[in-house]
Amino acid sequence: MHIIKKLTICFILCFYFGFSQQPSTSSKVLEKAIQQKQASTQNSLVKNVPFENIGPTIMSGRVVDLDVNPENPIEFYVGYASGGVWHTTNNGSTFEPILDTSNTQNVGDIAVDWKTKTIWVGTGENNASRSSYAGIGILKSSDNGKTWVHVGLPDSHHIGRILINPNNADEVVVGVTGHLYSPNKERGIYKTTDGGKTWEQKLFVDDVSGIIDVQHAPNNYNIMFASSWTKDRKAWNFNGSGNQSAIYKSTDAGNSWVKITTSESGFPTGDGVGRIGLAVFNENIIYALHDSQFRRASESKNDKKNGLTKEDFKTMTVTTFLNIEDKKLNEFLKTNGFQEKYRAENVKQLVRSGSVKPIDLAKYLEDANSLLFDTPVIGAEVYKSTDGGKTWQKTHENYIDDLYYSYGYYFGEIRVDPQDKDGIYIMGVPILKSKDGGKSFTSINKENVHVDHQALWVNPNKQGHLIDGNDGGLNISYDDGESWEKLNVTSVGQFYAINIDHETPYNVYGGLQDNGVWVGAHNAKMDKQWQQEGKHPWQRLMGGDGMHIQIDNRNANVVYTGYQFGNYFRINRKTGEQKYIQPKHKLGEKPYRFNWQTPILLSPHNQDILYLGGNKLMRSMNQGDDWTAISNDLTNGGKPGNVAYGTLTSISESPFQFGLIYTGSDDGLIHVTKNGGGSWEHISNNLPKDLWVSRIIASQHKKERVYVTLNGYRWDDFSVYVYSSDDYGKTWKDIGSNIPLSPVNVIKEDPKNEHILYLGTDNGAYVTFNNGENWEAFSKGLPAVAVHDIVVQPDANDLLLGTHGRGIYKTNIAHFQTVDASKINQPIVLFDVDDIKHSIRWGSAYSAWSNVFEPSIGIKFYANSTGDQTIKIFSENQSELHQINIKADKGFNVTEYDLTISEKAKKMLMKENTSIKINKAENGKYYLPKGKYGVQLGSEKTIISIK
Repeated sequence: MHIIKKLTICFILCFYFGFSQQPSTSSKVLEKAIQQKQASTQNSLVKNVPFENIGPTIMSGRVVDLDVNPENPIEFYVGYASGGVWHTTNNGSTFEPILDTSNTQNVGDIAVDWKTKTIWVGTGENNASRSSYAGIGILKSSDNGKTWVHVGLPDSHHIGRILINPNNADEVVVGVTGHLYSPNKERGIYKTTDGGKTWEQKLFVDDVSGIIDVQHAPNNYNIMFASSWTKDRKAWNFNGSGNQSAIYKSTDAGNSWVKITTSESGFPTGDGVGRIGLAVFNENIIYALHDSQFRRASESKNDKKNGLTKEDFKTMTVTTFLNIEDKKLNEFLKTNGFQEKYRAENVKQLVRSGSVKPIDLAKYLEDANSLLFDTPVIGAEVYKSTDGGKTWQKTHENYIDDLYYSYGYYFGEIRVDPQDKDGIYIMGVPILKSKDGGKSFTSINKENVHVDHQALWVNPNKQGHLIDGNDGGLNISYDDGESWEKLNVTSVGQFYAINIDHETPYNVYGGLQDNGVWVGAHNAKMDKQWQQEGKHPWQRLMGGDGMHIQIDNRNANVVYTGYQFGNYFRINRKTGEQKYIQPKHKLGEKPYRFNWQTPILLSPHNQDILYLGGNKLMRSMNQGDDWTAISNDLTNGGKPGNVAYGTLTSISESPFQFGLIYTGSDDGLIHVTKNGGGSWEHISNNLPKDLWVSRIIASQHKKERVYVTLNGYRWDDFSVYVYSSDDYGKTWKDIGSNIPLSPVNVIKEDPKNEHILYLGTDNGAYVTFNNGENWEAFSKGLPAVAVHDIVVQPDANDLLLGTHGRGIYKTNIAHFQTVDASKINQPIVLFDVDDIKHSIRWGSAYSAWSNVFEPSIGIKFYANSTGDQTIKIFSENQSELHQINIKADKGFNVTEYDLTISEKAKKMLMKENTSIKINKAENGKYYLPKGKYGVQLGSEKTIISIK
């Protein structure tokens, strides 16, 4: 499909669904895409090529909900934001994933009818984070996740809460948050009385206000409370409050609703009302946790100020500025991270000369992210009603500081102890508890507990028994939060970026949402043995939200990485030295804008040269010590808002020529320079406008070739945008062809075969063997999870996927790399078999209590058609030793051979070579001895070498 065809489809969609900056993808189109993905998976040429999950598990990932068996609390389910649903029956010692057979891993809420063991999953995360992925509606399972049935609300995108009637499992009320980035009608409160066969919308506020929480009285399903939330998220701005944020009440099991937070109720009303979480003790006592976006009262002018603030400089005269004590000014400059060259004496000289004004010191510190943090909102508040919601009173006198900061929209959960009307828990960056009804709070964010809390179960039968879900997994406490155990045994890490080094064994590096940057050997075992040894095989390099990683290929101890908004460091892993290297603008200039996932790149031509993308491209010639902007603004200039926008998102330098560099931005611009930044050319005029450039890649195989992927997720546009160019971007070819609709995050060339490309989308991975003419779903062992990054380890020929919700996956692609058009047309292609080391332990166990050790090798081949095949194993004298009869699928196949032979074959081998002796193993089997053996499939032959 060429550009003109893609633009024609875009125009039709715009016309049909209503014109907007980007058309929001309809649920019918998405349902069709799911069917296409299923068909693509079944018919894929690589459907038999398995991925292996290599973890890591230690840092876990973001929990959104818990459902615990009240009669047997060692059994529970946990839902992860983008990592599916997991089940434990042993109090969290082990978990099994149960959502893997579904078409999504994105979870907003889970609910279980414990009498029938029916599980309901509301897909699409209930938070409104930049990495909160949309779902596909409501899923239901009656066989513990072996199969799932889609039971409605396909256009909901994000689900806030599911309530099952304890006395009627077919009666369910659902709070729907709705689309994250666009208006839609399928939001509000829905109800079914027939187990999800049909739904009725019982409450609709408006097309930008959804229901974030619904709770019912513990002993009366008829009495319900729900909170609506008005929000408007754009790539450049987030407004998390509005007039329609409120609390509603139902007295007829959700059939009808009345707004109860009126101006007379005592609960805040108006534009500043943000997200509201609810906890119901009984029909009369209700708690609400409110993210108040109303502004705090101004401090009295007589309040004593400690030192200077940036606000002081906004109205300061030159004379006043020059009269500031140097010591006082230097304290402000150092505290606020001004570069070393900006100290009192030289800053005053800049002001005297007129090149800088006092207000520039304030502007120096103000980018979109600082404006979000510096907003003086009230923040978290707890309200209580003792009359069934008629009136509300705030429970505390002072502000609840250091709970929400400026990210209240990310939290909003509150719980009440079912056995104590005054025992409440509120969740934010720490988790706080109160034993006096919210008058005072103490932190229970003890050691071993991650910050950012999203879910909490309070045992209704045993006080002090808590299970907490946070951005770092699960914790369990039996003493009301005074001490905690960690239950991180699931691979649910939300990776943004991954990379590899060339050590032996090679290491994998990854930056994760809210869990920093980690490194570990690619073959490290994910088990609990590390607890006995005292050291986990994966080690953390950096905190915060982990981002891109670059490793010096001359010395793998030198690593460049960091956290959100361009805060990067040069780390020496051997010495422990860290140096902060973020480029700084000049005083008097506008601050640089840095993306949440700021891109960095070590030049393939010189590992002392580092590139970093703000709104300009920065280059350091000395490992980040000093920086020069080698471009003007390579974006559309940003937009007013509280999120950094108009930033670079991807950088690539051609391995063929130093200074041949491509950049892509979050607002859809792609540029190229062929002279190291001396001049730049805009090359995206013929591509769809305004989309996020998720990846740009200069080819390793052809100097003029470049690939780009665009992403419309932040407009709720799930179309596929993948392009290539063979003339430095002057013209583009659409190579998205047969990929089912899903936003694209990354494209990667195979380093050894120029016809092979790998692709990561929000719904899995794909591979093409013909430069994008058609793509194969690449998903054996891989659930329907977002793939954010792809890297190939060229020495081991391993392909690694960094997923945003299920950790890192690995598969070997050595056999792929030998495939070309001529081979793919052959009836059979048999690939080389890896050597294997012989062991006298084959077929035996260490003791009567350990498992028998049995070897296995994978015989890989490509078949041009589906049908029965026979693999034959021969001795060096061409005697047939073994046969394996298989049914081959069209495409790539792997057959495991356990290296056993019959007694007759054993005698044959010993007759051919009287110097060898083959004994029966403890398990009663005979194994091939050291030597070389022929493998034949059809007319194709290869060798097994046992050393």
